[in-house]
Amino acid sequence: MHELEIALLVLYGLCLTFILGFSLAQLHLTRLARRAYRQLPPPAPAVPAAWPRVTVQLPIYNELYVVERVIDAIAALDYPADRLHIQVLDDSTDDTVALAAARVAYHRARGRRIDHVRRPSREGFKAGALAYGLLATDGELVAIFDADFVPEPDFLRRTVPYFHEPAVGVVQTRWTHLNEDDSLLTRLQAFGLNAHFLVEQVGRSTGGHFINFNGTGGVWRRTCIDDAGGWHADTLTEDLDLSYRAQLRGWRFVYLPRVAAPAELPAAMDALRSQQFRWNKGGAETARKHLGQVFRSDATAGTKLHATFHLLNSTVFMAILLMALLSVPLLFAREHLPELRLVFQLASVFLLTLAPLVYYYFTAWRLATPAASWLGFVPKFVLFLAMSMGLSLHNTLAVLGGLAGRKTAFIRTPKLGLRPPPSHWRQRYRTGRPDVRTVLEGVLTLYFLFGLGAGVYLGNLGLLPFHLLLVTGFGLVFYYSVRHNRRAA
Repeated sequence: MHELEIALLVLYGLCLTFILGFSLAQLHLTRLARRAYRQLPPPAPAVPAAWPRVTVQLPIYNELYVVERVIDAIAALDYPADRLHIQVLDDSTDDTVALAAARVAYHRARGRRIDHVRRPSREGFKAGALAYGLLATDGELVAIFDADFVPEPDFLRRTVPYFHEPAVGVVQTRWTHLNEDDSLLTRLQAFGLNAHFLVEQVGRSTGGHFINFNGTGGVWRRTCIDDAGGWHADTLTEDLDLSYRAQLRGWRFVYLPRVAAPAELPAAMDALRSQQFRWNKGGAETARKHLGQVFRSDATAGTKLHATFHLLNSTVFMAILLMALLSVPLLFAREHLPELRLVFQLASVFLLTLAPLVYYYFTAWRLATPAASWLGFVPKFVLFLAMSMGLSLHNTLAVLGGLAGRKTAFIRTPKLGLRPPPSHWRQRYRTGRPDVRTVLEGVLTLYFLFGLGAGVYLGNLGLLPFHLLLVTGFGLVFYYSVRHNRRAA
């Protein structure tokens, strides 16, 4: 029996060690980003003597409530009309088709070169749509926007000049959030995304490490897409996949944190789940596909290390979930192994290894809200951490599927179009009752609540903060899932 308890403790420690490694990688990126922000930004490149031909692709699938908004925003781009081609890549099966066709006709009548592109099938999902569109355009550069984005009119004039260097294959911009203040759910999503766009991407770019095109809000050089092998549909993150293929071929990516691409955040748990599933499963699929190539490449050791954590960052959820499940039996194992009490205490203190993440998220918090203080940061960080833990079951299942090579369909993230959510969700969301994962999340809420009580009863308070976070996180995810699915019933 002692051997089993020791094995559980070792496994728990391995999970914490992996999280420590991830945290230290984020710490290094934070230091690189802070160094970049202390320097004056380089001057923007000169306006090109002749603007290149640009194709803007809008991959659309059943976006009834935002399709008109995005088409109108793209049609309003300030760019020479004879150098701009807009493609509405519409795979929809609902009334989105008619709405898109009407807006395309409207803007074509006013002189825009805009096409409503319909495929025979939805083969390849988003990657397939993007590849299909490239067959019918002559653009030297290709800008991509998802349906929930609303770029400013000067977007192309601020990004296109960076392609004056032939080695530049992608220019990526920072996402901002149209509906950040709608709810706690959207505020926590914005909190996490700001860290990625204001710190992580800046740190990777500053350090010369691999970064990623974020799927939207960016511009590709057409020859870069072709040279890297084009869009592939064998992962759910076609953007990350092509990003690594292009950079392994030597193309350089430019990241512009000062150029904003406003977008809408998922406003309901159902939508957030589909987005998280796609990102985490696709990340695991891309790691499975490219990690070996990264190790064999001539990149520096530092770049290979950062690429490893970048491609495997979704596996952090596996470590969190496993550590969480083990934490409750370890409370009782500690009582049976008094000779290892010091080791158990070290395991509890080891949670302090999350300190680098506090620095990482606080840096992003101050960059996003310069007048903010610790008083506003602490509760938001704690809730964000708790919510991330609460999604660990859902995301772990996604990661396991990706690592195992199990294929699933590309599930879009439904958007609300910034209308009052309660009166419209009934039409938009797919489920009307909790699924098995939601039930399991409710069970885990009770499981960690039991662990919380057991820790107090046994006088072992080292894991009390961890269990409080778990109860809060799984409880929030369960609550929002049930609440939003009731609105869909």
